[in-house]
Amino acid sequence: MPSRGAVWTAAGAAVVLAAGMLYATVPTAHAAVAAAGATLPFTSVEAESATTTGTKIGPDYTQGTVASEASGRQAVRLNAGQRVEFTVPRAANAVTVSYNVPDGQSGQLAVYVNGQRISATLPVTSKYSYVDTPWIVGSKTHHLFDNARLLLGQNVQAGDKVAFEAQSQVTVDVADFEQAAGPATKPAGAVSVTDKGADASGQGDSTQAFRDAIAAAKGGVVWIPQGTFRLTSSLSGVENVTLQGAGHWYSVVRSSRFIDQSGSAGNTHIKDFAVIGEVTERVDSNPDNFVNGTLGPNSSVSGMWVQHVKVGLWLMGNNDNLVVENNRILDTTADGLNLNGNARGVRVRNNFLRNQGDDALAMWSLYSADTDSSFENNTISQPNLANGIAIYGGRDIGVKNNLISDTNALGSGIAISNQKFADPFSPLAGTITVSGNTLIRTGALNPNWNHPMGAIRVDSYDSAIEAQVNITDTTITDSPYSAFEFVSGGGRGLAAKNTTVDRATVNKVGTVVVQAEAQGAAKFSNVQAIGVGAAGVYNCPYPTGSGSFVLTDGGGNSGWSSTWSDCNSWPQPGAGNPDPDPGSNLAQGRTATATGSVDVYTPGKAVDGNASSYWESTNNAFPQSLTVDLGSAKAVRRLVLKLPPATAWQARTQTLSVLGSTDGSSFSTLVASKDYRFDPATGNTVTIPVPAGTNPRHLRVQITANTGWPAAQLSELEAYLS
Repeated sequence: MPSRGAVWTAAGAAVVLAAGMLYATVPTAHAAVAAAGATLPFTSVEAESATTTGTKIGPDYTQGTVASEASGRQAVRLNAGQRVEFTVPRAANAVTVSYNVPDGQSGQLAVYVNGQRISATLPVTSKYSYVDTPWIVGSKTHHLFDNARLLLGQNVQAGDKVAFEAQSQVTVDVADFEQAAGPATKPAGAVSVTDKGADASGQGDSTQAFRDAIAAAKGGVVWIPQGTFRLTSSLSGVENVTLQGAGHWYSVVRSSRFIDQSGSAGNTHIKDFAVIGEVTERVDSNPDNFVNGTLGPNSSVSGMWVQHVKVGLWLMGNNDNLVVENNRILDTTADGLNLNGNARGVRVRNNFLRNQGDDALAMWSLYSADTDSSFENNTISQPNLANGIAIYGGRDIGVKNNLISDTNALGSGIAISNQKFADPFSPLAGTITVSGNTLIRTGALNPNWNHPMGAIRVDSYDSAIEAQVNITDTTITDSPYSAFEFVSGGGRGLAAKNTTVDRATVNKVGTVVVQAEAQGAAKFSNVQAIGVGAAGVYNCPYPTGSGSFVLTDGGGNSGWSSTWSDCNSWPQPGAGNPDPDPGSNLAQGRTATATGSVDVYTPGKAVDGNASSYWESTNNAFPQSLTVDLGSAKAVRRLVLKLPPATAWQARTQTLSVLGSTDGSSFSTLVASKDYRFDPATGNTVTIPVPAGTNPRHLRVQITANTGWPAAQLSELEAYLS
């Protein structure tokens, strides 16, 4: 689908990359806001900032490449015998490494602490990587990284050195260092799964033991002690119980389908253990999820490590007042979490998500609207086939203080969308609050549309945006393309409207600040931009003639006042805003409005590049006018006015004048009123010179008479620099 665009910036916590670690600082231009992202028990260090004998790869934003899916779009490739050595940023006894190995290979990394090799090794494998989803149009082989973790068996301090040495090719992306607390002890009165026969060695099937412990502990605690437990089928009937482990480093459940149930009385609490699956491909008909269905009202999930499943939590039914917090969800082949309709009062906060194969966090209002629910203070890294956060419909939704980085294909950092996928769907309603979010290297080139997706996208895909969308206190850094995108992704030109953007900081965007490619409206205030790659605004609604996108300047904006000059081409990252071709029609594809129109003969027909379609005004109501917004002031020196060339159009004379304006409200006469003859014998074309010394943004043709029909008529209004 072709499309168009526009600009802006947001205020909030700026991001500094120092020694591979992200820190938040508050810019002085706006009032301080809450820090974005989760409070995490680990500190991440990028491999490209470490010492290495290997080869640094990237940065690369090309879909399907290893570097494009890496944190920071860079990583370090090691061949046999090469190593990468990290300076430890904090006291730690555990490490998690994000890595890639070639398809079909497995191996291990030797681990060194301060130059001494330790006995433990870090296993690496391609088993969970290289996922193909051919039914998703535009996808390529993706999900190229995986994560492996290790208790070091000793404490290291800030400034110590931890190195990883390859025995075969391994690409290392990032290392997370943390001080893992020791294993917790069994709560008094808890029912241990081992008391019911569970095998802590991971060899036997512990499914029935877990079921028996849950049945025995109703209203109490099921204890999952230190060890590894294998489940061969899912649990159901889980309600009025707490499932608790000794900590996710110690209590590990091997299961690709942990809980699968369509109903629950609720009061279900899951905490402090790991669930690690064996999902290697994405099969959407399979419930290969940590939680599939419902936990019931007033439930919680906290302190969990969830890895190698299709979806972390796919939630349907009654999950009223559910709290999902302080979890790590990694390496899922689809979403990290999806509130799949009917979520009421759900809070998803302070979680860490990495390497999702679809939206990291999503609300999808299928069957019933998600209402009064929020995603808050989450840290999201490297979703490789969709958005960091996606809101598909719903009422009164919040997306607050999240830190999102490195989205890859088919996605933005945050998407606020009326894409329904299926029916019955509840479109966006009420107030959608998007506040305090920081987005780093988010947005991507959409291979289906062959144009870019912005860091934040407002999308009237299947229906117009009727909700009030408030975007405040936003920081957008190093977006490869645009900062704010307004689009009707289904290609029907539905209105993306009712949006306000206030207090935003945009620091480096590849193309534009505002990418407006649908009709609609937004008000921007206090948006400050630096490092804009092409122009401030791309304002070219699609389809041509569908309507205009109105940007209202609320004041306090800076750094993005220019407009992309040519709606027939896309701005390229860092290429600047080229001078328009003197032979190019400046009016084609631009927003056109009129005092009136009849039937299908709308104003956009006069700027669609097709001389056989035309605008016709209200009949018997002269004077009438057609106005075209060129996007920015232009030194127009020639107009060409056309009627359809078909001989069925008899010759006629229209009496008209040409007016111009720089602001769209105050117009002055450029060419005085005069009779112009349109004759099919000469192409039904009239050329009007425009005097030098004027540089209008808005051109208006005012018609007071027509000898051939009791209305104003134009098939094309063309504007040229020479």
